[in-house]
Amino acid sequence: MTKISIVIPAYKSSSALGNNLPYLMNFIAEKQLDAEVLVVDDGSEDNGATEKVAHENGCRFLSYPVNKGKGGAVRFGMQESTGEVCIFTDSDIPFETDAIEKIIYYLTFKEYDLVIGDRGLAESHYFDKISNQRRFGSGFFTFIVGRFITTGISDTQCGLKGFKKAVAKDLFSVSRINGFTFDVELVYVSLKRNYDIKKIPVSLRSQEGNSVNVFKHGFKMVLDLFVIKLNHLKGYYRKHE
Repeated sequence: MTKISIVIPAYKSSSALGNNLPYLMNFIAEKQLDAEVLVVDDGSEDNGATEKVAHENGCRFLSYPVNKGKGGAVRFGMQESTGEVCIFTDSDIPFETDAIEKIIYYLTFKEYDLVIGDRGLAESHYFDKISNQRRFGSGFFTFIVGRFITTGISDTQCGLKGFKKAVAKDLFSVSRINGFTFDVELVYVSLKRNYDIKKIPVSLRSQEGNSVNVFKHGFKMVLDLFVIKLNHLKGYYRKHE
């Protein structure tokens, strides 16, 4: 049986974890998956609340003292994971778990290198369930990224992605972005590597977690797009031997 690692970055999100981790853990038990769930506390300073929730739900708990950002937390968790299939998602487990089944299927039986949720696919149920403000902000950033950075893949920001172990090791060994734009960086490097990428539909089930706000974080996110291009020109994404 293929071992699965699911990394969940967490920053002051013990409440979202407490409400939603049982849903994920029940899915793992029902499907009898050989899986580890790694909750990575991104410097929350919450008096142990995140650690308590993680342990209560049978998860591995990882932490470090200084807040780095979502990208830093996911990278840390991926580097500590032991599964042959490595997945990350958000603290509120935002999407129905049938998408996780699809990720496992395409990475094992279909031998794709990377599987990403795509909220814009016709079969997805996402944008019809969120506010107009979130829809506009997400659409604006998606347009910029898909047009200038990751041609052919517009939805880089979906909070559900899976990798073969070797691919995860490669990508996270060269990734440098710690903020929300780390997703763009992962897809960008994957395209440069010519990895086989599969896009899958997702269905929104929860909006409880701390999600990116393009209006609030927009300038830094756009700046990071230039940083990604510059990192490539400087050779920072060269594959480690």
